[in-house]
Amino acid sequence: MAVKFRPLHDNIVVQRKEEEVGMVGGLFIPDSAKEKPQQGLVIRVGAGRVNKDGVRTQPDIKEGDTILFGKYGGNDIKIDGEEYLILSENEILAVIGS
Repeated sequence: MAVKFRPLHDNIVVQRKEEEVGMVGGLFIPDSAKEKPQQGLVIRVGAGRVNKDGVRTQPDIKEGDTILFGKYGGNDIKIDGEEYLILSENEILAVIGS
C-alpha cells in the first residue's frame, strides 16, 4: 500500500482497523448504525513540530504502530478509493502493544 502524500509537522496518517461484523444479542447491526473504530494502523508520520526555539521535536509515534485515538479526533480523507484519518500527534491516546 503506497500512500502518495506525506503529512506535515506532527500530523499522522492512520488507516482505521476494521471492526468485526457480527451480531449483538442475536440482532444484526447494519454498517450505518455502527460506530467507527477508534484503533488504527499508522501509515505515515510527519517530521515533527518545530518549537518556538526553532528546534524540531520528533514524534513519539512511528510507522506500523497500532494506536488508540478519540472518537471525534482527526479528519477523514479518501485517496485513490482508500479511507484514511489524519490526526495530530496530541490526538493520539495510546500506542497498543508497545
